[in-house]
Amino acid sequence: MKKADLFKIGVEELSSNKLRTFLTMLGIIFGVGSVISMLSIGEGARTETLEQIELLGSNNIIVRAQEIEISKKETNSYTPGLNLNDLEAIKKISPYIYSLTPQRESKEKVMFKSNIIEANIIGTLVNYPNTFNSKLSEGIFFNDFHMQKYANVCVIGSDIKNEFFKYKSPINEKIKIGDLWFTIIGVISAKKSISGNTPSTSFRNFNLDIYIPFTTMSFKMDKYIEPSKRKETNWRDAARIANAIDRKTIDQLTIKVTSDDKMLEVAYLVNKILTRKHYNIEDYKIIIPEEIMAQKQKTQRIFNIVMGAIAGISLLVGGIGIMNIMLANIMERTREIGIRRAVGATRQDVLQQFIFEALSISFVGGILGIITGYVLTAIISNYAEWRTIITPFSIVLAFFVSVIVGFVFGSYPAKKAAEKDPIESLRYE
Repeated sequence: MKKADLFKIGVEELSSNKLRTFLTMLGIIFGVGSVISMLSIGEGARTETLEQIELLGSNNIIVRAQEIEISKKETNSYTPGLNLNDLEAIKKISPYIYSLTPQRESKEKVMFKSNIIEANIIGTLVNYPNTFNSKLSEGIFFNDFHMQKYANVCVIGSDIKNEFFKYKSPINEKIKIGDLWFTIIGVISAKKSISGNTPSTSFRNFNLDIYIPFTTMSFKMDKYIEPSKRKETNWRDAARIANAIDRKTIDQLTIKVTSDDKMLEVAYLVNKILTRKHYNIEDYKIIIPEEIMAQKQKTQRIFNIVMGAIAGISLLVGGIGIMNIMLANIMERTREIGIRRAVGATRQDVLQQFIFEALSISFVGGILGIITGYVLTAIISNYAEWRTIITPFSIVLAFFVSVIVGFVFGSYPAKKAAEKDPIESLRYE
């Protein structure tokens, strides 16, 4: 008998008792659905982590300034906070440091004509795009000339462009940031938003960032400068202003390391020198993107173990259900087995028939499980707000597992059916 005919007979036999067959399938359905959900969550987490590492820089060590639980007066008496002196000291500690990129940050109102939005203003150096693998979709990034002249130029994120200049190029247009007017010279290509539990990796939309020269940020936009002085254009006395007020504090320092295997060594040296310079006051936090990945992978492994156990139990229950229904079918169809053997069917024919009946349960259950997996994944994505990605591999794997379960748990009942004595089977009432 052809395999297709055996499968067709199996489906017809099982459809004669639909409720019992469906209840037997439930374990397979939820098992397959759990496998797909688990793999989709895992793939989503992996992709999100890789994107986060790409945004932060795989070879970067990020040092963030952070608040400490003592008064501002006490803080100033012990440490000036993260500052440019730290940058100069860190430069000398290791030959494996490729570059250092400081940042000063501020939230400001940004205006173009009558439109106003709030954006993240970042004062940084010309090497920022290289440090964070940033690409420009239009224009250029500011250069050393702009830095030396404290130029009022800026590079905007893609969301800023879409908000103000949806249907035209923003290059050479002017926008007002705080109290100052800036000329747009470039647009950073769109980036993914990231989320996390550290200051540098908390939810942030990089596409709302505006980048300006570090010198411009320090000497024109600092919160300690009076608004009237911010508008001055003659900044020849910048050194005097820098000495008069604190011009050295920074919000973030990004250290690009020459090699992956030197990350921990450099991070250790950075922490050692900052601990000494900051008098053991932890007003900074060192973030290593690779460690973030390791922590997330550890959490993901625990989650996968739990989900795998749930999926395994569901599939085991489904397999036992298949075995039970097949044993019950064999008892009910003992006389049928005897008749088939009497008219010439071999033990192999009977074995194949009942194995295909078991496979038909797991086959249909696997298809329904895939649909269930899609539904579960959509629910998780929408309500738990987790990123999920269903891959062809996860579907094939889950379906393959369901078929294997059907074969393994259907083999014993099929063997029992094939071994039945034809004469005894014909006498069975």
